[in-house]
Amino acid sequence: MSFLIRVLINALALAAAVWIVPGIQMSPFADDSLSVGLSYGVIGVIFGLINALVRPIIALFSMPITCLTLGLFTVIINAGMLMLTSWLTQFTPVGLHVDAFWWDAIVGTIIISIVSAVLGVFVKSDNR
Repeated sequence: MSFLIRVLINALALAAAVWIVPGIQMSPFADDSLSVGLSYGVIGVIFGLINALVRPIIALFSMPITCLTLGLFTVIINAGMLMLTSWLTQFTPVGLHVDAFWWDAIVGTIIISIVSAVLGVFVKSDNR
């Protein structure tokens, strides 16, 4: 159940980023509401898997520069994970397209982080 809630939070955060940042677009299965929701769910799963599998490895190897920048390099890592999600969704029926790294991916990452943090407050965690 916790996995589904995290996917839903990822999907809503990605939807907010697509809605706010003009350089991030999503192409759904079809144009009806159910297909758009399922498309965000698929992209949320892909984004969650990348954050669970790839991000810890990148964060470990970039720990010196993250410490040197007092944690600000984490934003760059998260933007890279968003760009990796954009690249991987090219091979699926749904698509997430991020135009530019320095503007669209960075701002999109900040929006995704804020929305995820706000929605995470309302979700009861198993370890609390």
